Amino acid sequence: MKKAIKIIVGLVLIAGLLFVLKYFKDSNSKEVIDYKIEEPYYTSIDTKAVATGKLIPEEEIELKPQVSGIVDKILVEEGDIVQKGDLIARIRVVPNEQSLVSASSRIKSAKLSKDNSQTLFNRNKALFEKGVISKQDFENSELSLNQSDESLTQAENDYQIIKQGSLSGGSQANTNIIAQIPGTILEIPVREGDQVIQSNNFNAGTTIATIADMSIMIFEGKVDEAEVGKLEEGKEIKVILGAINEKEFPAKLTFIAPKGIEENGAVQFTIKADVEIEASTKIRAGYSANAEIEIESRDSTLCIKESLLQFNRITEKPFVEVQGEDGQFKKVNVETGISDGINIEITDGVKEGDKIKVWNKAKEDNNDDDN
Repeated sequence: MKKAIKIIVGLVLIAGLLFVLKYFKDSNSKEVIDYKIEEPYYTSIDTKAVATGKLIPEEEIELKPQVSGIVDKILVEEGDIVQKGDLIARIRVVPNEQSLVSASSRIKSAKLSKDNSQTLFNRNKALFEKGVISKQDFENSELSLNQSDESLTQAENDYQIIKQGSLSGGSQANTNIIAQIPGTILEIPVREGDQVIQSNNFNAGTTIATIADMSIMIFEGKVDEAEVGKLEEGKEIKVILGAINEKEFPAKLTFIAPKGIEENGAVQFTIKADVEIEASTKIRAGYSANAEIEIESRDSTLCIKESLLQFNRITEKPFVEVQGEDGQFKKVNVETGISDGINIEITDGVKEGDKIKVWNKAKEDNNDDDN
């Protein structure tokens, strides 16, 4: 019995010894991790804000009728270039029947009044010539005749305006839609035969055509609240049009909105810039565009790749791991400056020639798994 216990204890000890030997063997045989290193370098950094928006004419107006009616004739097409005073369209007035009848009645009343005044004038003239009435009585009758004549003329004019929309068919008639500025016809939202409403204090009226001066274009876009405080009016920027092979145009910032608008949880501020367009470049209103605005710039400054930075979980301050003479890495706190998203300026902590550990390199994928 005792012999059997000794044998069991011996086997347990031997098994334990073998386990300990195997553990130390596996521990000592682990592959040593070899980290890549990179060194700080001098380069230039430019930080930019990007505003998305569109290119629009600085001067754009809508032509609206002064009378309500039907579009009788449209004399231009979208894309036509017009001069100030050119005829764009004509409106045919559809008179209100009640107003027309009322105006006709006023003409008849004015004619009766004039006929009566004419009779009194003729009578008083004959009496004045015979010396029966005074000169004042004669002049009163003459005044009454002139007033009745004027009332008749006004009633006839009112009737014509109600019926035709204007007193004359000339270029200045209310039924004519005239270009108010030189430019290009951008849009004609109505067609011949459409009914239109006049512009007045209670109604904006129907737009007959939109005209814009395409020689003067502006960029209108929006920037985030985090960047708007760094912008200044008068700053030179670049406007890039994707529709013209990513062509760049110089521009000058002219407006920064004093009030932001919340969009999708972020506050955006409207900006505007005058864009310099060559006469040979064909530009269309509404082109989508991006504006690149340089905020800060550093020439030949000490930098590292931003991916080398690590951050303390408690203080959230940045640091890097620098390799010492013994080959071991130690943490070094750094002070950072501006960044362009790839390179970041280092103002304190490391110097040129330091070997910084690439700590977040991606693991190599096994591309042979599917072979």
